[in-house]
Amino acid sequence: MDAPDELIHQSLRLRIMAALNALGDADALEFTRLKALIGATDGNLGAHLTTLETAGYVGVTKDFAGKRPRTRVAITPAGRAAFARHVAYLREIIGT
Repeated sequence: MDAPDELIHQSLRLRIMAALNALGDADALEFTRLKALIGATDGNLGAHLTTLETAGYVGVTKDFAGKRPRTRVAITPAGRAAFARHVAYLREIIGT
């Protein structure tokens, strides 16, 4: 049996990765939309995204939409592969 991915295993990071994994390869979620989807605070989400970005699991881009700053988050190929391995690990545990 494989070991869990300790970065993804944490509850909020698992929800982040699940939300991003549902997107297409070239798609990203705006920070505010992701925050609403997973029920996180700005600071909590930001800290977990930094952890995932440092691991190479997500990419964070910042730009402007008009004059408003915008932060978008996307899963990387490495993040998608890590999430798939973690889901396989969880399925092995529950026997499906």
